[in-house]
Amino acid sequence: MEEEEEAIGYLDKVLEDEDDSEPGTPTSPGSPFSVGEKGERDAGKGLEMRKLVLSGFLASEEIYINQLEALLLPMKPLKATATTSQPVLTLQQIETIFYKIQDIYEIHKEFYDSLCPKVQQWDSNVTMGHLFQKLASQLGVYKAFVDNYKIALETAEKCSQSNYQFQKISEELKVKGPKDSKESHTSVTMEALLYKPIDRVTRSTLVLHDLLKHTPADHPDYPLLQDALRISQNFLSSINEDIDPRRTAVTTPKGETRQLVKDGFLVELSEGSRKLRHVFLFTDVLLCAKLKKTAVGKHQQYDCKWYVPLADLVFPSPEESEHCPQVHVIPDHELEDMKMKISAIKSEVQKEKANKGQSRAIERLKKKMFENEFWLLLNSPAIPFRIHNRNGKSYLFLLSSDYERSEWREAIQKLQKKDLQAFVLSSVELQVLTGSCFKLRTVHNIPVTSNKDDDESPGLYGFLHVIVHSAKGFKQSANLYCTLEVDSFGYFVSKAKTRVFRDTTEPQWNEEFEIELEGSQSLRILCYEKCYDKTKLNKDNNEIVDKIMGKGQIQLDPQAVQTKNWHMDVIEMNGIKVEFSMKFTSRDMSLKRTPSKKQTGVFGVKISVVTKRERSKVPYIVRQCIEEVEKRGIEEVGIYRISGVATDIQALKAVFDANNKDILVMLSDMDINAIAGTLKLYFRELPEPLLTDRLYPAFMEGIALSDPAAKENCMMHLLRSLPDPNLITFLFLLEHLKRVAEKEPINKMSLHNLATVFGPTLLRPSEGESKGHLTLASDIWSHDVMAQVQVLLYYLQHPPISFTELKRNTLYFSTDV
Repeated sequence: MEEEEEAIGYLDKVLEDEDDSEPGTPTSPGSPFSVGEKGERDAGKGLEMRKLVLSGFLASEEIYINQLEALLLPMKPLKATATTSQPVLTLQQIETIFYKIQDIYEIHKEFYDSLCPKVQQWDSNVTMGHLFQKLASQLGVYKAFVDNYKIALETAEKCSQSNYQFQKISEELKVKGPKDSKESHTSVTMEALLYKPIDRVTRSTLVLHDLLKHTPADHPDYPLLQDALRISQNFLSSINEDIDPRRTAVTTPKGETRQLVKDGFLVELSEGSRKLRHVFLFTDVLLCAKLKKTAVGKHQQYDCKWYVPLADLVFPSPEESEHCPQVHVIPDHELEDMKMKISAIKSEVQKEKANKGQSRAIERLKKKMFENEFWLLLNSPAIPFRIHNRNGKSYLFLLSSDYERSEWREAIQKLQKKDLQAFVLSSVELQVLTGSCFKLRTVHNIPVTSNKDDDESPGLYGFLHVIVHSAKGFKQSANLYCTLEVDSFGYFVSKAKTRVFRDTTEPQWNEEFEIELEGSQSLRILCYEKCYDKTKLNKDNNEIVDKIMGKGQIQLDPQAVQTKNWHMDVIEMNGIKVEFSMKFTSRDMSLKRTPSKKQTGVFGVKISVVTKRERSKVPYIVRQCIEEVEKRGIEEVGIYRISGVATDIQALKAVFDANNKDILVMLSDMDINAIAGTLKLYFRELPEPLLTDRLYPAFMEGIALSDPAAKENCMMHLLRSLPDPNLITFLFLLEHLKRVAEKEPINKMSLHNLATVFGPTLLRPSEGESKGHLTLASDIWSHDVMAQVQVLLYYLQHPPISFTELKRNTLYFSTDV
């Protein structure tokens, strides 16, 4: 597959010096915070985090000093030859290229030498705010550097073209590795090193943010750090408008500087097949490129597939989209299968590493993982993003989330507000623009997890509980709702949706959702205005015509989220503020079952006790919920996958536990996702899972058998071994889930999807058993959950199983084997 080979080649050869990430450098907090608030709440933990932030920053400061040293190294010999009869560069050129580097180096060397002993001989009362304050007060040197930066680059470029010796020097500067690093040095270009000081100011500002976040307000450093942050932010905002020089590329027809505004990897539907493209949005043109195949070691280039001047770019309306080609959507179960494969390979990689396996075997596994992730990346998006050139062709991208689509659309529409001119690029101009893309790109790697370093956060595995409280800031009354998205395997998926709050400027949803996380790192909230105009309804299968009023994203910081308490936050989006709370339950915590203290209820009470009390074969709650879902929820998109509102679920739980006579009335009025959620909660809260603790290891062994006949015998024998109430309830649920899957074309819930939802609920290791497994978050997901899903899927794909037939046969043979 051509695209796949390209991508693998790309991954293998990403240039070190083009990568801006530095090990140990803290990233910016993703959500707004009130500084010091967390430190006050947990001073001890805050101070520990403070040490981690500082030691990480110290490591990146060491790398930065080494980079500046590498830049200064050729300066002395160049100066020495400048006054000889054969100068490489003139003194003027040297002054221009290396302007202020020596000063910046000395400032940071002094800062590093003062900070290092304070971090190494750590004491929680130690103060270093004055060091950051001093560093901030010397930012004027950076201003001078930034003002000169463009001419420094141009001079270096000209000197390289006219002088072979200088070209050799500037192509390969040696940067020392950190003290405890195995690498003695790395080779970096002068151009890449000259960019480092510009990047550094931003990084220092982010560290000040993090330090303040973890410094108690009464710590003597707090006001000093606040002052340093204020100076740094003022400095940044004064130069931010014109600093990002990577974004400059040739000029527009009006003679202005053309800048890169946004870029990223998108899937294009071209001639009926999906292609991965790197799309670049400049101030006046959208350019779609793919990476050219080049010989190993050669500098990589982009190949322009097409471009549209923004003056000619229009978005087709949903009505016009009707005539566009239909998008072939990959069935969910195939995507889920691929996720399982990737998880299994991840576990193998971890095992190989733990056992000090051969690097060749690890590389082979990583390559396989990349191929599978690349397939997922190419085939999972299904939300159409159409672009039309008013002078000709239309183009179709497929995105995984409405969030990305609105980001691209908004960025383009914002640029289109300016006075733009239509133009045609000559082949030379197009070549120059496409050639600049490689240097200018801000998104370097294809968004797959195999591109991540091992020490990067693996994300969160477990359950995120989110309450969407309310929203403010709407100018006029509207019908409003929110959706929640989390990232999963490199792309975002929609996980929950609030009800529509009618005709209001201040919706009060107060709805709670439980969202399963699969290595997730971000939560997104989108706020929509519901469209009830029948003429604008879904012409295109996946096109949402509801209007996005605002959207926002926060990072799921494991430290902040992994507390037992609710963590309240506000997300700001286009002047709208949405208030929400969240808390996280890790997978191992969610395995814990707490038996009910009440003998009268049904939740948390043994299934045999409930059926005996009710004189029924299947608990009343199971029968009623299933009946209601089959009556009016069997065609609901995402039934059992989309979370119901937690408060509704708790209300239903209370009436079932109280055996209230109003149950049926309440069920008929209740949102169908809440009823589906109540059924799932019932099974999850059983004192032991439906398929029992005792048989769990045997189910795990049975599903792993290769021989179909042996597997059939074993899996049927295990069902026979279940207590009668468990078995009858399981078979009752099985038939229901099969009926739900028959409606897959409408409800988008395949047998595989349903197995993914119910497998880990019906089948879990006992707590003693699970403690041995719960070492790695990703392992829990990949090993246990994968097998749990496979067990349920086995029974769902099996021909109908009759209770009496099963009990009659001691050996069970199927004609299918």
